[in-house]
Amino acid sequence: MAAFNLTSSDPSTFILMGIPGLKAAHIWISIPFSMFYIISLLGNFMVLFVVGKERTLHKPMYLLLCMLALTDIGMSTSVIPKALYIFWFNLKGITLGGCLTQMFFLYMVTVMQSAILVTMAFDRYVAICNPLRYATILTNSRIAKLALVGLIRAVLFVLPLPLLLSSLPFCANRIIPHTYCEHMAVAKMSCGDITVNRIYGLVTTFVVIVLDLMLIALSYALIIRDVLRISSKEAHQKALNTCTAHICVMLMSYTACLFSCLTQRFGQGIASHVYVTLSNFYLLVPPMLNPIIYGVKTKELRDKMGKYTCRSLSPGATDFKAV
Repeated sequence: MAAFNLTSSDPSTFILMGIPGLKAAHIWISIPFSMFYIISLLGNFMVLFVVGKERTLHKPMYLLLCMLALTDIGMSTSVIPKALYIFWFNLKGITLGGCLTQMFFLYMVTVMQSAILVTMAFDRYVAICNPLRYATILTNSRIAKLALVGLIRAVLFVLPLPLLLSSLPFCANRIIPHTYCEHMAVAKMSCGDITVNRIYGLVTTFVVIVLDLMLIALSYALIIRDVLRISSKEAHQKALNTCTAHICVMLMSYTACLFSCLTQRFGQGIASHVYVTLSNFYLLVPPMLNPIIYGVKTKELRDKMGKYTCRSLSPGATDFKAV
């Protein structure tokens, strides 16, 4: 209760209100939040464990899955524990430094995940359109270099956001109607001019998302072009199965991200409790479903995961290959 009683005029503290208008239901809301978070952690850590233990999975495709799992863990962990503290213990206070740090890591991981999804689309393009050269084009070391480039890009794009906010003067009213420090929600607490923050945040969002979506669309356009040249229906089906998991993950991630970004700026007609709830589920549902989707659609990964979760397997189960 002490955190809730902190006044918003405290020069070093913001107050995160949780889900506006639903304070009485915070305990009940915390149940699906905590369940989804635990399932997300278990699923993603399982992917990391299995790929790490099985040398046969030390391939570009599975390294990318590990990177996706790490970003999923980072995305949900940067927000959900604090949200649960608010729901369970009413610990609503957060320092300016803590707020900016949370914001930086959340957005950095989000931009990094977008880069990984682009790399995964390129991986599928090479696997389908140039399979004979797959092993030479996409080596493990090249995947690691692409990941490093994605990380550097994420830091360079995101770092100005907290830096711009740290230079703003903040008003006495530091009550943020959210469960985490979202960029524009914090900027609106300022008494200064936030035009630069608005423009930079919007431009960064569209540059990253639109550019990455264009690259993904190009990869799939080339895949479709090459697949249509093949008359075999079996080949069409195999190509579709190869891409299904990535398409599902991509649609979930980008749809939820665009909704969260656009409604914060232009969704004045949306009730705040609806927006905040959906923003949190964007950080919970994709990380929870991603390992399930890939576990179901990728036979080799499914088989190896089954090896560690089930005590009895059929003798031929470990001979499956990735879709």
